Amino acid sequence: MKGLQVIGISVTTASATLVEPVDFTLQPGQPLTLLGETGSGKSLLAQAVMGILPDDLQASGTLIINEQRFTLPQDAGLLRELWGRTLASLPQEPWLSLDPTMSVLQQIAEGYRYVRGQAKSTSALSAQRDLQQLGLQDAAPRFPWQLSGGMAQRAAFAAARAGGAEILIADEPTKGLDVARRDEVAALLRREVADGGTLLTITHDIALARQLSGEVIVMHKGKVIEQGRAEQVLHEPQQRYTRELLAADPTAWPARQQTVMGSKPVVSAEGIRLQRGGKSLGVPQDFRLHAGEIVGLHGASGSGKSSFGDVLLGLLTPQQGKVTRHAAVDGLKYQKIYQDPSALFPPTRTLAQSLDDVLRRHRIASTRRDALMEQLALTPELLTRRPDSLSGGELQRFSLLRVMLLDPVFLFADEPTSRLDPLVQQQTIQLITSLAREQQCAVLLVSHDRDLLEKATHRMIAMEAVA
Repeated sequence: MKGLQVIGISVTTASATLVEPVDFTLQPGQPLTLLGETGSGKSLLAQAVMGILPDDLQASGTLIINEQRFTLPQDAGLLRELWGRTLASLPQEPWLSLDPTMSVLQQIAEGYRYVRGQAKSTSALSAQRDLQQLGLQDAAPRFPWQLSGGMAQRAAFAAARAGGAEILIADEPTKGLDVARRDEVAALLRREVADGGTLLTITHDIALARQLSGEVIVMHKGKVIEQGRAEQVLHEPQQRYTRELLAADPTAWPARQQTVMGSKPVVSAEGIRLQRGGKSLGVPQDFRLHAGEIVGLHGASGSGKSSFGDVLLGLLTPQQGKVTRHAAVDGLKYQKIYQDPSALFPPTRTLAQSLDDVLRRHRIASTRRDALMEQLALTPELLTRRPDSLSGGELQRFSLLRVMLLDPVFLFADEPTSRLDPLVQQQTIQLITSLAREQQCAVLLVSHDRDLLEKATHRMIAMEAVA
């Protein structure tokens, strides 16, 4: 039988079980989606199937891939022979899967040339076609570090597909994408399934799960708690956790409370003009943000949302205009939550070591860290681990914790919930809202999720790229 069969796959450390035994069958033309909160074991399960678990984790169980049997852990190394041609993975962090020294076009063409065996000229044409389908034709000559988060995610998706693998494991394939690009990726995934491809998707994007249809597995704390057809699980869930997960989607949040700001301004901009690659970005020319105010910034990938926030922080100089930071405080009080948390923490140090540096440098009590960890649903055990053994959502919450330790007066939150499941996303937005209200911190919140911004901010600015 073609496809993938998972029999009793579990993931353990030396002292704990992170994923309890899981069974499922994945056949060509029948997509399967894994849903669940951050840290529930979805990505660990996918890594076990690919044979790419961190060294301190071990998988056990049986995989049957296109009728070939693999017994884990002893056969984990043999899975490497399937990479590219039979198994392909789109990992959570696009910058970790792209070569920073190669252009986007070169990287995608490599898959066509060296895995599919196409001629050099044909592989370049195939890569150009894929980039155009994903709205990345202008990014072909750029390097990964020159792309926005959403653009990098689409480029990584194209690279993962280039080898023509029969089984694609897509780990958060729409993370960081605006609605239009998300729908394009969903359409590409559905087309692969319609063409007989085998698709396993890990996502916290409920809209994507609905679009893909097929089978859905809901995981919670390393266990499968609900499984069935998408139409049943996502519309008539049987388990309480699944119902809570669906209710936490921003479309179900209550309407925001309109507030007239009467407080002092924290940061303002006048006459701003910003360009990238010779093109003007649709950033606000004049802008003012008050203490305690939350302003949402919405726009397509590459429209300049992140660049505008960096201008306000003084990290980027505009071609024209002036920025004034009104609060007479240390510059460290103007802080940013980065879109890519994996680049924020040293890979060879534990989270405890990285955070202890901040506590010592700024004379902050460890009890403050512990209280914030509880608010962010981060268990003390995570402090003993290195960044590569945490999920993207857990790392994003640690990046928020690190910023909050400094009691900022201005927070530029650049897609702070793009890696979070709906439940933790709702909790994180509530925490940011409380930070703004209780500490009178001004917040500029970037998101591709228009529903989230409409429900969570006092006002929203839509950005469009201009010629």
